[in-house]
Amino acid sequence: MAAPDLATSIGTTTLKNPLICGAGEHVMLEDGLRAALNAGAGAVIVKSINETRAGKEQLQRTDYTLLDTSWQPHPWDFHPPEGASLLCRSGLAQQSFEDWLDLVVRMDREAQVRDAYAIASLIPADIDNGLDLARQIEQAGVRILEVNVGAPHGEEAMKGAILLERDAGRVQHITAAFRKAVKIPIWIKLTGQSSAIDSLAMAAREGGADAVTIMGRFMGFLPDTETQAPMLGSRGAIGGPWALPLTCHWIAKAREKMGPDMPIIATNGARSGLDIARFLLAGASAVQMASAIFTSGFPVIQECLTEFTDYLTRKNMNARDLIGVAADKIEAYEKQPLRPDHWKTFLPDTGI
Repeated sequence: MAAPDLATSIGTTTLKNPLICGAGEHVMLEDGLRAALNAGAGAVIVKSINETRAGKEQLQRTDYTLLDTSWQPHPWDFHPPEGASLLCRSGLAQQSFEDWLDLVVRMDREAQVRDAYAIASLIPADIDNGLDLARQIEQAGVRILEVNVGAPHGEEAMKGAILLERDAGRVQHITAAFRKAVKIPIWIKLTGQSSAIDSLAMAAREGGADAVTIMGRFMGFLPDTETQAPMLGSRGAIGGPWALPLTCHWIAKAREKMGPDMPIIATNGARSGLDIARFLLAGASAVQMASAIFTSGFPVIQECLTEFTDYLTRKNMNARDLIGVAADKIEAYEKQPLRPDHWKTFLPDTGI
């Protein structure tokens, strides 16, 4: 039997496989970017930047903790326990924009040799300044631009550091402005902190996005029961494998609203090759993995690709065959079979 085809399409862009190494501290420097490419990622998104000093300074106030399923801290040893969550503060790339852009250009050229991509990522603070940076990115020869309008820290970071957009009209306006400014593919990354993520996705589509990424992490707050103080001393962005069903829900809702032709990129919850399959079945065309790689190291990329390939081989399918299969089978509650008294089988024992 022939080996499965892992290739997938994001609009006019073809990825050799659907695993995208998402932006973060692990891919802010050249060594990390090269490690992600060497491990086989179809693309890597370079640590995000904007024009503000506040965004850079925020990274100097960052902190991270791994939490087990009992919400207890776990050592940062790159062997997180099963089900671990990441709670953190974060900031933007530390380089000057010129040095950052030079890095993106060099890494995208290296990626091209590997049939992959290094993708520029902006988290705008001011739209006009962001548009100027986008034009410089295109002029430098970078092939894809991610515009993140859903960074979870938007309301907690220093004033003026980054935007967090929950309004569909604003998302459409911002997307249209970037679409007018550059011709390269634009991927719009959306917040998870909204009750209408599908409407935000539709707004990005109407603004001219080539793809939407669903969804950014949530903001959380966790008291430490021993010190009785906030973990990390603040609120923080929280993500873990528990988020995968939530992300799948919004991917499927966005697919239903926009139709199957608009590419969706999944992020928030993937920890394995089977999770990549789950996201594709929900309607995504590719999957960004960031926390799993940040907390476990770059070998996770190859491990996930091996598991995903084994799954496709077992199912005698290609990656593209999975997209939306489960989402398109979702039925309303009233269409489910009647099971009189079925609920009683789930009651706990009352013989205390």
